[in-house]
Amino acid sequence: MRVTITGASGLIGSKLTKALEQRGDEVIPVSLRKDGPIELGDVVVHLAGENVAQRWSDAARERIEQSRVQGTRRVVKAINASAHKPALISSSAVGYYGKHGDERIDEDSPAGDDFLAQVCVAWETEAKQAQSRTVLVRTGVVLDQSGGALSKMLLPFKLGVGGPVAGGKQYMPWIHVDDVVGIYLNAIDDPTWEGPVNATAPEPVTNKEFSRALGRALHRPAVAPIPSFAIQALYGDMAEIVTEGQRAVPRRTLELGYTFRYTDLDEALRSATSQ
Repeated sequence: MRVTITGASGLIGSKLTKALEQRGDEVIPVSLRKDGPIELGDVVVHLAGENVAQRWSDAARERIEQSRVQGTRRVVKAINASAHKPALISSSAVGYYGKHGDERIDEDSPAGDDFLAQVCVAWETEAKQAQSRTVLVRTGVVLDQSGGALSKMLLPFKLGVGGPVAGGKQYMPWIHVDDVVGIYLNAIDDPTWEGPVNATAPEPVTNKEFSRALGRALHRPAVAPIPSFAIQALYGDMAEIVTEGQRAVPRRTLELGYTFRYTDLDEALRSATSQ
């Protein structure tokens, strides 16, 4: 199989590329920063987009939204203009759901109305214009020490000054990076996969529970509370990613037959911090 990947050099893209090549598939990496036609394989995996983990200035908000909207629009235009109409597996995020406190939410839950939720709505709206099978992978907090949220948490925890953030009651919809890759592989291979799927482990945990588990994985205390105002001062409005969270569960992902490799947080963190 020939698989086109945008964002192939990123955290998920690089690991998905490796997994596809190991099983004998051909990967066509595409940079949306370059003009020109997009080479399409049998399936297109669209991962490219501006990094959300930065201070949300007006300019940053514009880059975050437009990189997803315009990039997805360009990918969809190429798919719709092709003769063979490859399937589209498009990245999204659990930020789609907005703020729900401790309410359990799944793929049928409505979109939120905050900045990230509206970005995800616009992003997915563009992807849905594809005239082919389309899967929307709403990803949670990816556990991998080489990138993403976990890489930013490791230093303070290793120094013994890590702990729950903003009271620690907010939920973290975590997922091991190997399961993210596994979900994308299933979405690529199985024609019954269509529509939104949550890339989150079956049981999300609170920030306090996550902090204790990360402390255990690193053999460090995890009792130093980090107040919300400190996170706000450091990250500005982007702090809501850390202080709010979602109790998202992968109902449709499980119904479609995906078997998670990591369902236990302690095991997932031991693996993620030793890779």
